[in-house]
Amino acid sequence: MHLTNIIREKSKMTTVTRQEVLGLYRRIFRLARKWQAASGQMEDTIKEKQYILHEAKTLFQKNKNLTDTGLIKQCVDECIARIEIGLHYQIPYPRPIHLPPMGLTPLRGRGLRSQEKRRRLSKPIYLKSHDEVS
Repeated sequence: MHLTNIIREKSKMTTVTRQEVLGLYRRIFRLARKWQAASGQMEDTIKEKQYILHEAKTLFQKNKNLTDTGLIKQCVDECIARIEIGLHYQIPYPRPIHLPPMGLTPLRGRGLRSQEKRRRLSKPIYLKSHDEVS
């Protein structure tokens, strides 16, 4: 492949990725505008709308300088997962998971470090950035 073709492909990917990210950003703000708390309480609705907007602004601001398409794809996947889970359960907050300490099967005598690595790898996609921001 010639260099010009590679540059063209990269710019297409960047444009598509940029459009996808901006579309997600707009989708989140539309979702926040129309959001209704499952409890029906106005105070809860306001808090949840503020949470959605704050979380979106914080994460998009944090990741605005990413250039690696793999990392951008992970962030987009996380965003989509959080939107879909939030809509399905009518809760904007990430659903926590519970893994008891040393709950993952050890690999023959490997200790805490391997447990921590497996715990990090087993974290669902929708919680990847939650611990970093919260």
